[in-house]
Amino acid sequence: MTKDKENSSQVESNIRSAAVVGAGQMGAGIAQVLAQNGIATQLYDQSADALQRANALIRKLLDRQIEKEKISPADKEATLSHLSDAADLSDLAQADIVIEAIIERPDAKHELFSKLDEICKPQTILASNTSSISITKIAAATNRPEKVIGLHFMNPVPVMELVEIIRGLQTSDETYAISKALTQEIGKTPVTARFDYPGFIVNRILVPMINEAFFVLMEGIATPEEIDAAMKLGTNQPMGPLQLADFVGLDTCLAICQIFHNEIGEDKYRPCPLLIKYVEAGWYGRKAGRGVYTYEE
Repeated sequence: MTKDKENSSQVESNIRSAAVVGAGQMGAGIAQVLAQNGIATQLYDQSADALQRANALIRKLLDRQIEKEKISPADKEATLSHLSDAADLSDLAQADIVIEAIIERPDAKHELFSKLDEICKPQTILASNTSSISITKIAAATNRPEKVIGLHFMNPVPVMELVEIIRGLQTSDETYAISKALTQEIGKTPVTARFDYPGFIVNRILVPMINEAFFVLMEGIATPEEIDAAMKLGTNQPMGPLQLADFVGLDTCLAICQIFHNEIGEDKYRPCPLLIKYVEAGWYGRKAGRGVYTYEE
């Protein structure tokens, strides 16, 4: 048995309170899952409108689970009782773990982690939901790098089972073991990226495929519908790469491509010019009402 397995099998998370920074779709989903598992969870966003939308989304998803008879109305009320909004970052000071789910931009994450390091109690674990940015660099923005880790949830969070755990160079065995135990306690399956390379596991494989699908589209080889149908029927994927890109957000896909290209430095990660043009046009995908496909509100 490896050292990591020994640690994670002997440690309970003992996480009783959590905070999520960023009330977008990912942040709302993470907060919902934590609250549904009895963890007192605060949700913070600079935008009051974003918080309002997140709370509406969480209620909608809980109602959908009631309709499917996966939970009861009492379960919904119990979840909501464990969930609260935070008016200021300083309100998160006593959380056992803070999970960041903000924009996929290194400077924004570094600034936030520096602030959280000053605000939170010394034993608080600071986790990032980043899908591509170096955990080692994020950790270096704090005075507690051993307590910084990557917890990359998949979208939609309440449905998807996987959580990628990314160890930065400085992440301690204790932080890793507690974080892994937490993911299991909230019903997720952790998979560990043991080296902090751009994109980790899932996006290192997935995003280049999405980018290549844009090249196929740009070169006129097939229509979007044909590309997605071919990949669904030919490789047994539940969603085609272009449809998935719209779901993830074309701006997010482009940001990850750019990080790969800049940090790994290989031409195979060069963002497709058509993907760049779509983002420049504001066609970010489902969340914008237009991406590769057009969506009704």
